[in-house]
This record gives sequence, C-alpha cells and structure tokens, in this order.
Amino acid sequence: MGRLVIVSNRVPVPDKGGIAPAGGLAVALKVALEEHGGIWMGWSGKSSGGDEPAPLARLRQGNITYALTDLTDTDVEEYYHGFANRVLWPICHYRLDLAEYGRKEMAGYFRVNRFFAHRLAPLVEPDDVIWVHDYHLIPLAAELRQMGLKNRIGFFLHIPWPPADVLFTMPVHEEIMRGLSHYEVVGFQTDHDLENFAGCLRREGIGDELGAGRFSAYGRIFKGGTYPIGIETAAFAEFAKKASTSNTVRKAQQSIENRSLIIGVDRLDYSKGLTQRIDAFERFILANPAQQGRVTYLQITPKSRSEVPEYEAMQRTVAEQAGRVNGALGAVDWVPIRYINRSVGRHILAGLYRLAKVGLVTPLRDGMNLVAKEYVAAQDPDDPGVLVLSRFAGAARELKGSLLVNPYDMEGTANAMARALTMPLDERKERWKTMMDHLLEHDVSRWCRDFLVDLRD
Repeated sequence: MGRLVIVSNRVPVPDKGGIAPAGGLAVALKVALEEHGGIWMGWSGKSSGGDEPAPLARLRQGNITYALTDLTDTDVEEYYHGFANRVLWPICHYRLDLAEYGRKEMAGYFRVNRFFAHRLAPLVEPDDVIWVHDYHLIPLAAELRQMGLKNRIGFFLHIPWPPADVLFTMPVHEEIMRGLSHYEVVGFQTDHDLENFAGCLRREGIGDELGAGRFSAYGRIFKGGTYPIGIETAAFAEFAKKASTSNTVRKAQQSIENRSLIIGVDRLDYSKGLTQRIDAFERFILANPAQQGRVTYLQITPKSRSEVPEYEAMQRTVAEQAGRVNGALGAVDWVPIRYINRSVGRHILAGLYRLAKVGLVTPLRDGMNLVAKEYVAAQDPDDPGVLVLSRFAGAARELKGSLLVNPYDMEGTANAMARALTMPLDERKERWKTMMDHLLEHDVSRWCRDFLVDLRD
C-alpha cells in the first residue's frame, strides 16, 4: 500500500516543538500517517479576504506532510458558515426548523470542494489511499474522480445520518447522495445511521443493498459500514488519574466543599440539549429537597460558531437559564449551577471527570459523543461515578452500563440523576467495568485500523 492521505476541514497542525493538539482522533490518525507516510490536508482556518488564496502551506514532521490552504471570505461564508453549518448540520441533527437553504451557499459548498480537489490532486500518487472526513467534504471524491484520480477513497461521517423524510427536505439531497457513491467505503458511527442511509437509497430508487455491506448506486458499487469512533482509552485513564492530583482540580474539589459533583461538558450547540438539561436539573432539586446544598452541577460549554446568529442567541439563552435557576434555588452559601462559557484544558477536564459523581451527557442528537467515553475512562475503578446518557447519542449503542434517558423527558432525566447519586457502590462498579472493558477493546486505534482495513481490501 502507498501513503495515507487524510483530508478534513481543519488540520491539527503540530506546534514549533512538533507537538500536535491533544485528542484521540488526532493521535490515532497521526499514528496511521506515520506508519505509512502521508499527507494531512485541510483548511488553515484563515481567510485571504477578497484575494485568491496563496499556494498550499506545507509543514513536514517526520514522514508526515501537513498541507494547509486559506479560503476567501466568500468561501468561508458560503461553504462553512452557510451550507455546511446552516443546512447539512441542522438536517443531519433532525432540526429542519433551523435549516436555511440558499442556492448561493449550496454553490459555494460545491465550489470549495472543487477547490480542495484541485489543490490536493497534484500531491497524490497513484497508489495512495485517501481518507476524507465529515460533512464539509462529501463531494470531494466526485471532484477527484472528475479529475481522473482512480485511488481508493474512503469517507467517514462523524455526525448522524438522518432518515429519508428528513434528508429529502434538502433540495440538493440527490447531489449529496451521488457524492457519497464515489467513495469505496462510506463509514457511519452507528447501525442506525447506516440503516437510515440504506433507507434513503431505497426510497428514491437510486440504489440497492447487495449484501455483505455492499451497495450499488449511480452505477457504482461501494461498501457502507459502521465504525464507532473511540478514544485512547488506556492513555486517557492514566491521564485522568494523574490530573486528579493537579492544583486546579484540587482547588475545584475544595470549592465544592464535599458536595456531590454533576458534570456536563459540551460545545455550545443546539444539538446538545443544554436548555432541557438545565430544566431537568432544576426538577431534580425541586423533587429532592434533601439534595439542596449537597450537589453542584458544573456545566462547561465553550463558545461555538459565534458567527452564526443561532449560536449567539443560544449562548444568551443558556446563560440566562442558568442564572434563573441559581436565582430561584440558590442560597448564600450554595450556587446550584456553575456555568463556564470558555474552553478548559484537557488535563483539567480529565481530573474533573474523575471527581464527578455523575457525568451528564444528554444531547438531543449526536453522532457519537466522546465526552461520554472520556467520562467513563476517567473514573476511579474503586469508586466510579455514573454516566447518565441520552439514548439519542451514538455512544448509547455501546455504553450499556449507563443510565439511558430521553433528553426531551425532563422528569425522567431528573429521576436518573437521583438514581445515579444514590446508586450502591457494587452496582456502580459493575456498570463501569462493563463499559470500560468495551472501551479498552474498541479504542480509537481499533476504529482507525478497522476502517483502513476495509478501505484497502
């Protein structure tokens, strides 16, 4: 096999000391790239304004070449803020009410994918294997095929794939489906996503299931598979153990004054169910008066896509809601909800996960949700916390030891919090071990290896 070429919207570029940003995905893909040598190409995150972007900026670390391109202001607005995040993202998360389709943004999305293809093609050698990541770049394989590339190209979708009735509300759904048919392997997080994809092919009469995970559509045969993404489980567990003794985490422990800690960690996004979660916590406190003053809910929510109006409005809504609950329930010596609207270092997060008695992961819809897996991996085996998990997160298909909840049912979620905080130690240990054993076997390296084996076959 030749080199591995990875293409993603953003690239985790190493700093001047050669250290790449932390994160299981970056670690696994970097290891795969180092094994075969390769290229990681994507958007630099910078704009060239109204000028044509400069040639690709290249950085070589060992046998990996990082290739970055700027985009124009128009490209960023139409491709990224526009079609990717105002059409594909809400539709894939079942939020038709938030999808803002515009023909100009759609054209920009396909134009930027064509631009990526033209910048990538000269770097690709005939025996290279190309792995494209996420919803920003669905049409990339079709553009590369149009240029004559015959390499094996795989695609992995990190977010959910919706059922036909949801997808078909998008005016260009057929172009998106056609784009996916140009890959050798199309990977999804869960069996539900794969079933939805197969249903989309059947409903339109554009494709058939051939068995053994193979599909035919638009005159091409390709594989559709389920590849649940994992974390670097063993390393993160050790990381959390060390982080729990850090000064910052110790100060956090002292500040909650022996209260039970419930933790939520989410990017600020309407798919995460933050307002429903705060309502559920309020109901939990009202239904369990004995817990007043004895529990602290810490919600860490870094800002996200603040250029998109819906996210700016949501930031105000969540902050106001947390303030309302604190004003209604709090006391002079007790603030029920601590709401942090900025990023927290990964080493601190790991220690806070280990400190928390309950991990509250209740998205309305999520492709996988790695916070759930990190929370489990971070626990003390002798005194593990309890994971309260939305049944609409991809992680619910794997983490059978969690307390599954419907995030739209605030009373049910409140009851799960009460159960988690009073669960006997033996049951907590049993539930945690079931999940931890699974995560150790199905870590991020396994995910990476399984996908690439199928793509090479």
